[in-house]
Amino acid sequence: MTARKILVTSALPYANGSIHLGHLLEYIQTDIWVRFQKSRGHDCHYVCADDAHGTAIMLRAEQEGITPQALIDRVNQEHQADFARFHVNFDNYYSTHCEENRLHSERIFNALDAAGHIKTRDIEQMFDPEREMFLADRFIKGTCPKCKADDQYGDNCEACGAAYTPAELIDPVSAISGATPVVKSSTHYFFDLPAFGKFLEQWTRSEGRLQPQIANKLQEWFDAGLNQWDISRDAPYFGFEIPGAPGKYFYVWVDAPIGYLASFQNLCEREGLEFDRYWNKDSDAEVYHFIGKDIVYFHALFWPAMLEGAGLRTPTAVNCHGFVTVNGAKMSKSRGTFIKAETYAEHLNPEYLRYYFAAKLTSGVDDLDLNLEDFAARVNSDLVGKVVNIASRCAGFIKKAGGTLSETVSEPELLERFIREGDVIADDFEAREFARAVRRIMALADEANTYIAEKAPWALAKEDGREQDVLDVCSMGIHLFRQLIVYLAPIVPTLTDDARAFLNLESIDWASREHSLVGHTINKFKPLMTRVERERIDAMIEASKDVLIEEQKIKDGTNKATPPLDDDPISEAIDFDAFSAVDLRIALIKRAESVEGAKKLLKLTLDLGGLEKTVFSGIKAHYSPEALEGRLTVMVANLAPRKMRFGVSEGMVLASGDDEGIYLLSPDNGAKPGQRVS
Repeated sequence: MTARKILVTSALPYANGSIHLGHLLEYIQTDIWVRFQKSRGHDCHYVCADDAHGTAIMLRAEQEGITPQALIDRVNQEHQADFARFHVNFDNYYSTHCEENRLHSERIFNALDAAGHIKTRDIEQMFDPEREMFLADRFIKGTCPKCKADDQYGDNCEACGAAYTPAELIDPVSAISGATPVVKSSTHYFFDLPAFGKFLEQWTRSEGRLQPQIANKLQEWFDAGLNQWDISRDAPYFGFEIPGAPGKYFYVWVDAPIGYLASFQNLCEREGLEFDRYWNKDSDAEVYHFIGKDIVYFHALFWPAMLEGAGLRTPTAVNCHGFVTVNGAKMSKSRGTFIKAETYAEHLNPEYLRYYFAAKLTSGVDDLDLNLEDFAARVNSDLVGKVVNIASRCAGFIKKAGGTLSETVSEPELLERFIREGDVIADDFEAREFARAVRRIMALADEANTYIAEKAPWALAKEDGREQDVLDVCSMGIHLFRQLIVYLAPIVPTLTDDARAFLNLESIDWASREHSLVGHTINKFKPLMTRVERERIDAMIEASKDVLIEEQKIKDGTNKATPPLDDDPISEAIDFDAFSAVDLRIALIKRAESVEGAKKLLKLTLDLGGLEKTVFSGIKAHYSPEALEGRLTVMVANLAPRKMRFGVSEGMVLASGDDEGIYLLSPDNGAKPGQRVS
């Protein structure tokens, strides 16, 4: 087999916060694939970096009273520590705020400019007169012009789902200073994306470049017509200044993907690799990006167009994944399911999570649910109850016989079938069908356990003169165990290292599965993995809630306890008659559907004991439709119907909310649809 040259990247985490389980899905997925490629003997390099530029970084540093450089340096160390906890093994982890990235960004910009792909024009933007800075939409808040909901962002309303421009907001204010923004004109630089329309349509439809559902989604952009892309931001801004344009900076999404080149350049200079061998137009190397589906436009439209325009090669493939939910709902800080990598690692073995993610990951872009009950059950059943159990069952008998495996293989056809199955499992790993690979591996583990159970070496050991039979059976068990460890090695590297030490082997790479262990001496067995304890999961969830409390204190600028209720702001009081006029009813969510064209809304069909009502609710970011169907909630049944552009909403479901999310109210067990809440 000819060794391939492969460069792999994951999306760059933003240098403005901690790594959490939602982030880890991508890095674990990528790391498994990279470890597999290296195990197969390919020349594979995995690089990443912190995304260190932008207004948010500048403001966060200012809030903490430190320089942006001090902030990104600190966060970079925190991120690397988190990745190390979960055995994500980068060949290089860097930062976009580096000289290599500046040089590559300027080179690409100048090449695009020389080819006529950079345009300039004046645009009008909201400007904070107090801070003397232009405001991105996320830094403007006001009243929704459609439904009149307060405290909405400058581009869309979370209450009704309406989309608008910041200029349409009622009473807009700067989220940074509180000042009323004014409209001001500024010259901006644009990348002429439409000039690459035909190239991109062909590129996105090339075999293996993107998943089909991603290519189909991108077709909507082509159908609507591509627009020029604003690639500049005005000072003050933390980033790289555009060559020949004082006070103008590259928008963070320009130099962020170029950070892949910068990190690899840094690796090349350190290890003597050929940068051009991977990024030249005629390169025979492979380049793969692993990203979340939310940033596909940047990686599958803007990025390949920039590379093409600058005369560089484009990625071999962009592999997208879905989001992580916990127990069927969006991760929530108040419920303790918004779990940081550090918090998880303090309570549970990171390899549990690596295995569980692998057991559910496919090559598609569907969301992955971390069901904590299933998580514990699957790890305990598969890794502890099946795989590790084989070694623990057999090791003692072999050690008692002198520690050396039998000189013969008692079931050569069974062992050969285990070895041959590695070819199919390899195809699954290559295709990123990790869940399918895990199913095959666990089917083999079941066979191995069945073999040992049927041969019952513990029973044979009680019979006189059966010592060789016991050794033959247990040696066979170790042969099969070694095969399973080879196949699991990309997923659970620490378990693999411990198993390798037990097996007394130098390598557990893919080819090693064909090397005979006949007559081989093994070491004393030590427990390889303990069971997941529910108490540890509960402790992790409680610790995550504690993290939320501490973060809120820091956000509020105090380490004091939460103020008493009397100090909390309360809405203007209403009398009892006004309150009693509100008809609150128990409702069964019969159906929950996404609303085409609305980012935040779900369409809920509610059953009030035989009476059905339709409600549009802005909870899409927090709940998947599947997690809602069949659930009871509480609704305002006598709210006047409201006509929306998606249909008529006939009420309102009740929810609590904070800065982190919205949480539906649920009645206790025993409540019936249609019952009045009193």
